[in-house]
Formats: sequence, C-alpha cells, structure tokens
Amino acid sequence: MADPELPITGYLDRFSHRPGESFSCHVSCPGGGDYRARLIRVISGDPNPAGPGLRFADLSSRFDQSFPARHQPITLGSYAVVDRGPPCDRGMARTWTALVCPGIVSAPQAVLSEGAVVLGIGPDGACHGGLTAGTPMRKGAWYRIWLSVRPATGDLVLGQQRLDGGPPVIRSGPMAVQPELGTVLIAAENAATPMSHFNGKIEAPAILAGFAETWPSTGMEVLASWDFSLGIATQRIADTGPHSCHGHLVNLPTRAVVGAFWTGAEHSWRHAPGEYAAIHFHADDLGDCGWAADFTWTVPDDLPSGAYAFHLTSAAGEDRIPFYVLPKRTGPFAKVAFLASTFTYQAYANHARVEIDRAYFDRVAAWGAAPGNPASYPIYGRSLYNMHSDGSGISFSSRRRPILTMRPGFLTFNDPLGSGLRHYPADTHLLAWLEDQRIDFDIVTDEDLDEEGVALLRPYRAVLTGSHPEYHTARTLDALMDYTKTGGKMAYLGGNGFYWRIARDPAMPWAIELRRAEGGIRTWAAEPGEYYHQTDGQMGGLWRRNRRPPQQICGVGFSAQGRFEGTYYRLLPEARDPRFAWMFEGIDDDIIGDHGLSGGGAAGFELDRADNDLGTPDGTVILARSENSPASHYTVPEEVLAGTLTISGEAIKELVRAEIVYFERDGGGAVFSVGSITFCGSLWRNGFEGPVSRLLANVMRRFSA
Repeated sequence: MADPELPITGYLDRFSHRPGESFSCHVSCPGGGDYRARLIRVISGDPNPAGPGLRFADLSSRFDQSFPARHQPITLGSYAVVDRGPPCDRGMARTWTALVCPGIVSAPQAVLSEGAVVLGIGPDGACHGGLTAGTPMRKGAWYRIWLSVRPATGDLVLGQQRLDGGPPVIRSGPMAVQPELGTVLIAAENAATPMSHFNGKIEAPAILAGFAETWPSTGMEVLASWDFSLGIATQRIADTGPHSCHGHLVNLPTRAVVGAFWTGAEHSWRHAPGEYAAIHFHADDLGDCGWAADFTWTVPDDLPSGAYAFHLTSAAGEDRIPFYVLPKRTGPFAKVAFLASTFTYQAYANHARVEIDRAYFDRVAAWGAAPGNPASYPIYGRSLYNMHSDGSGISFSSRRRPILTMRPGFLTFNDPLGSGLRHYPADTHLLAWLEDQRIDFDIVTDEDLDEEGVALLRPYRAVLTGSHPEYHTARTLDALMDYTKTGGKMAYLGGNGFYWRIARDPAMPWAIELRRAEGGIRTWAAEPGEYYHQTDGQMGGLWRRNRRPPQQICGVGFSAQGRFEGTYYRLLPEARDPRFAWMFEGIDDDIIGDHGLSGGGAAGFELDRADNDLGTPDGTVILARSENSPASHYTVPEEVLAGTLTISGEAIKELVRAEIVYFERDGGGAVFSVGSITFCGSLWRNGFEGPVSRLLANVMRRFSA
C-alpha cells in the first residue's frame, strides 16, 4: 500500500530570492483538477486564538493564477546507477559480487543487479530468485556474497562468506535468467522503476568474467569494479575496470562511512580513503523529489523585503509554501534585519515525533492549524532528528521536497501552556512584534549569509536572530563575528544557538549534511570513525568541539533542556546600573516573562548561560537570570564529567538556568542575548505589551539609532 500524500503541496527552488529573481514552484495534486496559487504576506503564523492568530496580507493583485493540477510521485530510496554495464558475451561465464553489511536482514533487498540478474540478500541470507544461501545474516556484520553463472552448462552458484570467520555457504542450481548487457544498479533492482532498495553498507561491487565455485577464485577477469573510496565527496562512483563504467548516486546515500577493513587508526576519511570504501544506502533516503516546475514567479522590483508565501488551493485542500524576499542588492535597506534560520528549519524538516496523539490533532482542527504532520506522511522524508528504517541516523536534509514543519500554523507540540510552535512559525512571533512596533525591517537568511558572507549584513545597524538559530557553517559564524567586531549590533533572541556544525556542497546547495559526533543533546549518534562530513571533509558535531563555542559569538551557550515549558527571569542588580538601565526603562518589576505563548514562560525548553571559560567576552554583564526552572529541565551532557561533577565546577543543578547578557566589542559593536528558545513567545501578553516586549523595544531603539 502506498504512503499517504497531502491533497496539494509543493516546494520551491530555494527559500529566498531578491527582486528581479525568479522562484520556481513544484506542486503535486494527487486528485488532479485545477488549483489556484496566489501571493500572501505572512504576518503571524500562530493559530492560537489566545495569541496574534494566523494573519496574512492578501497580495493576489501581485500574483493570482490557476493551473492544471497533476500528481507528481515521490520515489524513496537511494541507489547507484550505471547507465551501461560492461560488455556481455552471452556464452561466457559471469560473476557478480560485493561486500555487504546489512542494516536490515528481515526483508528481500537487491545488492547488485544487471538487467534481469539480481544478487541480493533476504531473511535466509544471500539470494538470487528462489535460491538462497539458507543461512541468515547478522545485522552489522560484513559478508562477501557472489553469484556466478555458466551459460554453456546452465550452472549457477550462490555464495556467502562472513569476513570475520566461519565457513563459506555455497548453493548451486540451474540458471533461471540469461546475462545480458544492460543498466547496472547498486542497492536496487529494476532500472525502469527502482525497487527492493538495500538498507546497509555496500563495498567493492564488481562484475567479473569467470565462474567462482568458491571465493577467492582464480582466473577471474575484471569487467567492472566500483571503488567507493574514490570521489567520496561527490555523487559519482568510479569504475576502475577496463571499460570505465562510471555511475552516479540517487537520493543521497551516506558516504565517508567506515568500510569492511576499517582499522580505527584513522578517523578522517581524507587520510585513509581506502578504509572508507563503503556507501550506506537506505530505502527511505530522499534527496530530490525531482518534480517538474508548475510555475515560476519573478519578484517585482518594488516588492518590500519580508516573509511571503504562495497560498495553494484546490477542491481537495490547501497549502502555504513560505519564502523570503531580500532587499535589492543596491538597497534601499532598513536599519534592522531579521536573520531567518533556514538551516535550522531544514535540519528539523519533517521531524516525525512520537508524542503526536489524538489530542494534538483535535487542537489542530479546532485552531485551523496546518493539517499535515510528518508522522502521518513519511513519503516526504524525515529530519536530521529521525533515524532510517535500519536504525542509522539521517545525516542529510534536502529542501527539494515539501517541508510540512515549515508552514504557517504548524504545531510542533500540543502545548498546554501556550501554542506549541517551533522554528519557522515560532519566529513569526518576532515578525508580528516588529510589525506591531512599526519597526521597519528586512529579511535575510543564513543560507544567503553562508553564500555572501558579512557583506550581506553590512548595510544594517542591527541584526536579530529568531528563537533557535542552532545549525551553522563556518562562514555564517565568521560573518556574524566580523559584523559585531566592526560596529554591528546583534540581538540573539533564542536558545541553543550556534550549536551544531553542518556542511554544504556547492554542487548541491539544496542539501545540508550533519554528523552527530561525540557530545551534545542528540537523538542519534554517529558511528565511531564517521564524524567527518563527506561534503567538506571537516570534523562534524558541536561547534564547541571545534573550539568555537556559542559563548564566543553571543556571550551565552547551551546549558540545560527540558520539556516545552518555561519560567521567568529575575533582574539582577546590574540591570539597574546606569550604564545598562536604558534597557529596562519603563520596567518596574524585577520579574519578567512569567507568561507566554511558548511553554508559558520566557525562560524555557532550552536554556543558555554565560561562561568565561567557553569564550564569554570580558566585560559581559549578566542582567537577568531565570529562576524556578521546571522539574523536567536538566543539564546538557557536554557539561557533565562523572556523576554530578561538571566541567565548570558548578553544581549540576545550578547549570539549569538562562541568562540575559549584554556586551560591547572594541570595534563599536554590541550583542544582546536572552538565552532561551521561548523568549519571543513572551513578547505577547494580551497583545504585544508587557515587560518582555518593552525590554526588546528599548534594545532595538538603541541598536537601530
């Protein structure tokens, strides 16, 4: 049975463009008919009736068209394809072989196929048609498997040999299919419609001339031999045989993984590529939906920078596909820029959570929230927080697919104390606040920042982050540091920011790569030896492990996490110091943020604190600190040594805190940081009023002056 699909959905060529540039929109409507696409501006993405609500400005005067609907299918599963295999003499003996490390052993899967010949594995080990080795494989163990045929006599041999010992298993029988020249697939079969995808690692697949009753066998001639240690950073596979049967990968399988002969002597694939001569394929990989574009739309020269969406409607349903418009390269520019965390949105794209229940869907229906939840639609791929069906972590996330979590009105949690928003819709709390305060602002994205560097930020007096700028490249960190060191003002308005290092490949900018190396809050852990990205060859994991902790950027860094619930801050005496009192003008109470649309409090879910040993700049002042953290909150593991012993020497419970800090840099720049994911949810209190809103307004007034 096919996975369910939404009645209408789509994706764009990228998340942002400038005036004069064109978006392409790729749409699928399984039910057919027609659909309408119109332009809207996104003001607020919170459907909570106790909050600002879903608010859009209708810009159909700018774009409003109808199009014939069509179903565009998605094919999950990664594999390698060689368009034309090596020469085939129908009368000569031929052998197919590979090293395999299965991630799933309970289902039939293809390892190496050529035309109608398929060498695979199944519940009874190596298999070809109805013939099996009769010996089940062990998940995570390496095996040599091979299939030999001798057309002259009609003989066939199927072999299986565990690499770490044990006798070979050899089965013989009559030939069922005749070898013939055709397309070669690795990790799948049926070139017309690839299927039976392999889950696990494959190394050294080859096609040989000759017949192998045992392995190794003498007198074999190499026809094609694919060496996966070559081109690890690419999506190409190289044939070292005499016929140059090179191929390419489909749907982003994982490279830079330890192979059958990894010794542990090297952990970087760049230093010992021969020990990383495997590729990890998955039946649920999704790199690119490959949909045709339904329409293109050129951003008008006079359209202001901001958050927009294409509102798609059909007889069966609706969808809103968001995007950002940057200002023209020559301006004019606002004084303030919001830096959208599109890398983080993409990292969490289609995060399927286990806690989704009937009460969640009841709230979605009651509030008119975005109806598509990833838990119900696996066809659109998963997030970097999910695992593949074989239990390995997902290390690639693509934006060439519908991203259900990046929609106005999407609820992450059934939050009893608020709205339950995260990432894209949560950041509209800040955008709606800027609108309410009549603060002119432009929008740029971290993808643009990675591509353009600090020049993207130079026109602005102040740059604001959203609630969770977690995922970054070296270029985005460099740009933010350069910006604040040369006079720029930054307001870090979230928690757990600047945490994980990601990699990108200029040849496929629509994908980001992550290796969850040692340390950190993580839903899966990279295997030993697999900490280095395939796309850039650099060490992955926490930026802190790369000696670039968040405290160097914004003065605070990740310290504690818990359920999606929050508490308040208490102002410290430094907040009343005449040097800093301008931030708290009009705020009489020492308690702020004891309310909010995100977990019920401004200091919640994921909390950051200052730490001089981790790079908090000299002269940083701590203005406020959270109190009475919920019982669910705990210290993050990278702070803990053994038992209750911590790296900082503080008591483990004392590290469960958020801190609001401020510091100035020598070049005239300054940074204001709040250290909490839920802070922006507390800008709203019966409207955008109250001490949290006042605090940020005071900061922005000074920063943009």
